Amino acid sequence: MNTFQNFLGISALFALVLLPALIGAARERRIDRELREAEQDRSTRPPQSVDAARPVGAARRPYVRSWARI
Repeated sequence: MNTFQNFLGISALFALVLLPALIGAARERRIDRELREAEQDRSTRPPQSVDAARPVGAARRPYVRSWARI
């Protein structure tokens, strides 16, 4: 009986140590799958309009010198 308890205790500790790594790996696989599906969905669907295909560019502000650089 003592041997079985030792085996059960070691198995429980092993599971507690291994569980976070397994959860993280499963989460990474889920994220990778979602990104892959989104990329396929994006490439197969045609753009809605001409403007939708053009990337949005941020307006650049002119460079204003700081008082510290005078």
